[in-house]
Amino acid sequence: MEPRNATVKRATKETRIELTFCPDGAGKSEICTGIGFFDHLLQGFARHGLFDLRIQCGGDLEVDTHHTIEDVGIVLGTAMQEALGDKSGIQRYGSAILPMDDALVLCAVDLSGRPYLSFEAEYTVPKIGDMDTEMIRDFFYAVSYAAKMNLHIKQISGFNNHHIAECSFKAFAKAFRLAVLPEPKLEGAWTTKGTLGP
Repeated sequence: MEPRNATVKRATKETRIELTFCPDGAGKSEICTGIGFFDHLLQGFARHGLFDLRIQCGGDLEVDTHHTIEDVGIVLGTAMQEALGDKSGIQRYGSAILPMDDALVLCAVDLSGRPYLSFEAEYTVPKIGDMDTEMIRDFFYAVSYAAKMNLHIKQISGFNNHHIAECSFKAFAKAFRLAVLPEPKLEGAWTTKGTLGP
């Protein structure tokens, strides 16, 4: 299988983003969104999924973090979709239950071509570092819809907000990595319909 990658650019009055994503990487990342904790989460996602990820983002952080985080999610999801093409020969499904100290998070992915997000996590503080905790769900919503994936994230336990957030991104990384791995016995997309999509 040829190495897969995609570069996506997005420019609006609110954000300017250039992102390169390679699911067949080595976990290398260069990320600058202007939101330190968000960068930390994305670096963990790249490292634990063995994805190469480069993000340069300038956003209207003088307003708040919303536009930057949501738009990075849109661009990352778009790059995922483009990098995988018609999804021929991949596992399609992936899941992980990942622990991080007190936190335990389940993540399941179906690269079905039909977007859906189920997100169950509780945060007891409005911010972690300089990132609004309510934006964690919005990020995953943006990724799932832009990538046209079915994404379930469920916090099983945990009380430390930093751990819950980081555990969610790492669980997503592990689940997505399994979903994009090749299946040697498979020709075409793994579906009875002949194509993955609505």
